[in-house]
Amino acid sequence: MDSTNGPVEPPVDISAFAASDMRVGTILEASPFDGARRPAYVLQIDFGPLGVLKSTAQITEDHTPDGLLGKKIVAVVNLPPKQVGPHTSRCLVLGAVHGKRVGLLSVPENVPNGTRIR
Repeated sequence: MDSTNGPVEPPVDISAFAASDMRVGTILEASPFDGARRPAYVLQIDFGPLGVLKSTAQITEDHTPDGLLGKKIVAVVNLPPKQVGPHTSRCLVLGAVHGKRVGLLSVPENVPNGTRIR
């Protein structure tokens, strides 16, 4: 879905936004998601004191597994687990979606894993 030119979404109450727990993490592992309906990766992400969480992400247009290793990203960590084929995603990696491409949100290297985004 291309969200580049769409209208602004309806307003949400600030408490709804504040309920999203967005944290900084470092990608430790990235491997192709074999058998996925759309090309995707399986990611292992270190969130410091929160531990390592798994995510699946359809980001193959702009990213390679080797290029993702060590990358500092932002993800929502308090969504319910989502079963995606044989994998259970425990977080949602955030990115700017433009057509089939996704630019991952990132932060400077000196920001510790687990830091909350506000």
